[in-house]
Parts: sequence; C-alpha cells; structure tokens
Amino acid sequence: MLQLNVKNETTRLRAVVLGTAESNGPVPKVGDCYDPKSKQHVIAGTYPKEEDMIAEMEAVANVFRKYDVQIFRPEIIQDYNQIFSRDIAFVIDDKLVKANILPDRNREYEAIQHVVSQINPENVIELPEECHVEGGDVMPWNDYIFIGTYSGNDYSDYITARTNTDAVIALQELFPDKTVKAFELRKSNEDPKENALHLDCCFQPIGKDKAILHKNGFLVEKEYQWLVDYFGEENIFEISKEEMYNMNSNVFSISEEVIISEKNFTRLNTWLREKGFTVEEVPYAEIAKQEGLLRCSTLPLIRD
Repeated sequence: MLQLNVKNETTRLRAVVLGTAESNGPVPKVGDCYDPKSKQHVIAGTYPKEEDMIAEMEAVANVFRKYDVQIFRPEIIQDYNQIFSRDIAFVIDDKLVKANILPDRNREYEAIQHVVSQINPENVIELPEECHVEGGDVMPWNDYIFIGTYSGNDYSDYITARTNTDAVIALQELFPDKTVKAFELRKSNEDPKENALHLDCCFQPIGKDKAILHKNGFLVEKEYQWLVDYFGEENIFEISKEEMYNMNSNVFSISEEVIISEKNFTRLNTWLREKGFTVEEVPYAEIAKQEGLLRCSTLPLIRD
C-alpha cells in the first residue's frame, strides 16, 4: 500500500505521479482549447510537438531518478493529453482528493487507477459534483491550505475558472484542523497575460519560508498583501507579467533545498541560487505553451 503524506509544497519528495506526453494527439482546434495560451499557439502554428514534449518530461524524470524519487506514470490513452497530472487529483496529509475537472478530462483520472488502487480506499475522496476543483489551485502549506478560486457571478462564462466556492467549503470540512485560505484569481478566456489559470500560475511557496508571487494574478489586492505579509517582502520573488506568462511561478520543489526550474528562467534561477537553493534546470518551454509547467505536470504522493 502507498502511505500518502503531503503536508506542504517543499519537504523531501519520495513518490510522485509525473504526467506523460506520449500519444498526445493532434494539434487541437482553436475552439477546443481549454486556455488562452494554447489557443494562441494553435493560431500561430507554434503548438508544441509530441517528441519535444516527451524529451522535456524525460529530463524531469531524470532529475527525479537522480534524487531517488519513486515515479509513477499514467497509463497511455491513445491521442489524449495526459501531461498535467496535477489537475486530476491532489494529496493533503494522507488523503487523495479526486479533482472535479472539466468533464472531457475524466479519462485522465482513470489512467492513474494503478496508483489509486494502492491507496487505502478510505483515504480516496470524491467531492460532490457541485464542487469544482483542480490541483493547480490547491496548495497545502502546513497549517494552511491555500486555494485559488473565482466566485464571480460570471463563473460559468470562464473556461479558465476551475475552482469554485463550493469546493473551498468542502475542503474546509474535510480538513477541519487546517485553515483554508482562498484567493480570488484574475480570469481571461482570451488574454493569457491577464489570466491566472490556477493559483500556481501566480504564486508558489518555496523552501521553508519563501515564495514566488505575481501581483496581477490576484483580483483582490488585500489577499495578495496577506501573502506578502505572511512570507515577508524580503522572502518574495515578484515576477513580471511576461514571467507569469512564461510560468515562472510554476517550478517544482524536490525538497526545501532543491528546485526543478525551466532553464530559460534566468532572473528567477539566479535569485534562487543567491538564496542558497540548488536549481536543477530542465528544458520545459514547449510544455509551457499549454499554460502549464513543472508543478502542473507532477502529482506528489509522498513527502517526508
């Protein structure tokens, strides 16, 4: 059996589900894109090629092997995008919560049944249907669970709004000992630079007490300010709109000292090294074209 344990985003990783780019399917039609960035690349003819994405994910797998992390991969569904394993489920403490995602994507969860079947069924949670939530919006941080949400009346108009108030309430009930803190995110179906698809597109805790942040991703300034006060200004790396667009906040921690980051994130990677982190650089710019990066394509199961 798998003994799940995830208390936060940064303690030592022992087991993870890494998505797969194999048999990723044809370039989607513009009308079938789930986010504005993919749409942009489809129109421009620069949508990523399968072999490039496979190579990028293999580079991440190699880093995991280097640090002796147990890697699970989804079963391959023909012509189907299975890169972003973070979207389909998430682990808090010893519980795996199945995400209620866009209905078209249910098969992705079925493709990790060989992992789910190794977990005590009592610890596998399915939320009620009205709770919309994706793993990119959910961040366990010790006594807190940070959640990105959108509660506007026009929620259903945004294909980019993925986590609703019902889910925030349900998670608070599931984890009564934790403080669930929700953040309203800026949404746009058309402009990727004005769209925080998930909380991890504009914020991520790193190390013991630091964070990457993008102010414009937050709709409510005082919620952004809460994070600045919580982590302390000197511990925050504030990213620009361009850096957010390139997914600079979507790195992934193997431990409190080691971070996997995209090799083109020059300014961020320099800052991380100045702060004492070991940065494992990988190429991930092709996958980034689908508005997701390293955190989005990993589902941590066990951290020390």
